Amino acid sequence: MPGLLIEPLGKEHDRKAFSCGDEGLDRYLREQISQDMKRRVATPFVLIEPPQKIAIGYYTLAAGSVALDEWPSALAKKLPPYQRIPVTLLGRLALDKKHQGRGLGQHLLMDALFRSLGAAKEIASVAVIVDAVSDAARVFYKHYGFTVFPNHSCRLFLHMQTINDMF
Repeated sequence: MPGLLIEPLGKEHDRKAFSCGDEGLDRYLREQISQDMKRRVATPFVLIEPPQKIAIGYYTLAAGSVALDEWPSALAKKLPPYQRIPVTLLGRLALDKKHQGRGLGQHLLMDALFRSLGAAKEIASVAVIVDAVSDAARVFYKHYGFTVFPNHSCRLFLHMQTINDMF
């Protein structure tokens, strides 16, 4: 989107005023995200409106895996018979309340999917998965083609080939 930038989280980004309406997501950005970044368990990206460095949205990416028996059977038959299948985890995605309703959630999601696709060319990943924190979040992801895992109503995935076709 014109005038907006998504970049890796840095010390220069102001996170104090961020409020998306979910205290857990707010607290994560303000208090925990730096520790996850230092420990290399998540790579955070923030949405800003330059020249300001105020975080108005964010998401995290991480490597993960899903047991073969958790995938839908039609897809599992096409996967190798490994115990766990590599995926990219879209761990969190949130947008400040003051900026909601402008299509910026979609902008964050598309950026995350595009980065995941690029990473999958270097490190194997069958899909991007998300754990929706609410029914509204589940509807949001389903709108963009994510499929619910058979035994986990809050866990969804988007196959990397579908992401490739999107871009």
